[in-house]
Amino acid sequence: MVDCHLPAMKDFVIIGNKAVTGGKISLNDLPGSAGRMDVLCRCVTASLFISFGMRRDVNVYLILKGEPGPEKIVRFCGATMKSLNPDERSSGSMIQKALLVDAKETETQSTPGVFVRTGNLSGLLEEFKNKCRKLVYLKEDGKDILDADFKAIEDPVFILGDNQGVFEEDEALIRDAGAVSVSVGPISLLSSQCITIILNQMDRNEMQNLPAEE
Repeated sequence: MVDCHLPAMKDFVIIGNKAVTGGKISLNDLPGSAGRMDVLCRCVTASLFISFGMRRDVNVYLILKGEPGPEKIVRFCGATMKSLNPDERSSGSMIQKALLVDAKETETQSTPGVFVRTGNLSGLLEEFKNKCRKLVYLKEDGKDILDADFKAIEDPVFILGDNQGVFEEDEALIRDAGAVSVSVGPISLLSSQCITIILNQMDRNEMQNLPAEE
């Protein structure tokens, strides 16, 4: 059954091409032995944190595709998040705890606001499709963000790659799922920087849509 009446959300999907899926990771070596987990941690911070607060209407889905397998999805839920600090070690520690859980096909909460399960990009895209979510693929040659009609996008899901980008097979899945391609600027930026720009643009649009004070 298709569910098209869920609360408005802004979700981010970050594909970790080498991000490890098990074992104990070193918080002192997130870029190396953890498969560039540092990139994913910075994306978590950029997605959830604002000054003196947190975005409660945001979910961050980290797709871990590295060794030893199988692929896993770790979700950071802004609505229920607790005890997360805006630094790589904090989010890295929560990912580590999620990887120690015996992950199943359904989500298991590893710490407050963090959930883990086995799964991949294909299945996640199908779930979003069934919930009538609008998919937006952040791509350098996509439509410029200043030209894209963001005001018309409701319940968006933004899809990004890590430092390696998005591989061809995953890009085909994203394209087949009906995602629109959007670019945040003329030069290549870090994934976390792209998230900050996207959220800033959406904040501006939301402020413009607020009813005028009488």
